[in-house]
Amino acid sequence: MSDENVQSEQVNPVQPTRDTETNKDAKTFGMLCHLLGLAGLTGIPFSNVLGPFVMWQLKKNDYAFVDDQGKEAMNFQITVLIGVLICFPLMFIIIGALLLPALIVFDVVMVIIASMKANEGEKFRYPVCIRFIK
Repeated sequence: MSDENVQSEQVNPVQPTRDTETNKDAKTFGMLCHLLGLAGLTGIPFSNVLGPFVMWQLKKNDYAFVDDQGKEAMNFQITVLIGVLICFPLMFIIIGALLLPALIVFDVVMVIIASMKANEGEKFRYPVCIRFIK
């Protein structure tokens, strides 16, 4: 073999790239993106958005699955935050007192479902979600 053939057959060093398969770590971090949305139940303002945001920012370049599910979790939690902010002034006319608990229950149920699906490696889409981040 000539030197040209040997050089062309050599493989370039592997550069860090986004994972194309959904491996165990990607599933775990994708699940955490959704579960951290429940941090809002602690009473710390905006923690339902900050939790998924931090996890998404930390791992989005490592795993394509985490990038996708992080965006989805962020969009849903922003949508829920808007709903909560709308419910507070509506408390004065009693409607908010009915809508807020329903919104919280919906948030918890959807986050649990999304977390389970992400842990199985499925890309989950929330049914009621404004897509702010694309």
